[in-house]
Amino acid sequence: MAAPPHYSTLILLSLTTILLLPAAHAQSAPAPAPSGPINITGILEKAGQYTAFIRLLNQTQAGAQINSQVNNSHDGMTVFAPTDNAFNNLPAGALNNLTDQQQVQLVLYHICPKFYSLDSLQTVSNPVRTQASGQDGGVFGLYFSGAANQVNVSTGVVEVPIYNAVRKDFPLAVYQVDKVLLPREFYEAKAPAASPPAGNGTRSGGGAAASGGDGVAPSTGNPGNGSGKMSVGLGLVSGFWLLGMGLLF
Repeated sequence: MAAPPHYSTLILLSLTTILLLPAAHAQSAPAPAPSGPINITGILEKAGQYTAFIRLLNQTQAGAQINSQVNNSHDGMTVFAPTDNAFNNLPAGALNNLTDQQQVQLVLYHICPKFYSLDSLQTVSNPVRTQASGQDGGVFGLYFSGAANQVNVSTGVVEVPIYNAVRKDFPLAVYQVDKVLLPREFYEAKAPAASPPAGNGTRSGGGAAASGGDGVAPSTGNPGNGSGKMSVGLGLVSGFWLLGMGLLF
């Protein structure tokens, strides 16, 4: 009959089994799948309530621009995404009254070419540049203010608090806004066209009476305007008439 195993041997075998089990389990666990490139429309679709903004991103190609830039930029990007309720609260026909260029500017106005956390937006220098900045000669900047955990964004026409971060990790921050950010540049009157140069023969009602219609003050009988010559001619005629009368008498 075989002798029973020694207690020290049993303890050693048990310890070896315990130590080897975690290692075997770790080897069998699947490695985490690598994260793919950032897709702004995918992020908004997953969050929900951004159908109208997604449609504009696709129509204007701004979504593809964000994806390309944010995946190849060291500065990152920030997007302020209006909800569907924000678009529903616009006046009727507000979007349809915009030109194609203005629709592109509107979408780009909701995008900053730099990553901003909520904390950094409280101390940023205003106005903050957007993707629409410099287009059509406009500033197209956003203005931020806040205290504690509250941050407000203003366009000069619209002001709205930022409550929710749809995404807050570098390189892309996406913040929910409950109003469409309408640029002040859409409401500013364009500079009037330059007046035609003086002396081009163009006459205007009031100007013609005050300046003779060509920008020059009306003459008051000075030489060179014809009135002096007419006075001399009348004087000579009068002199000859008086001389003839004297000879007759």
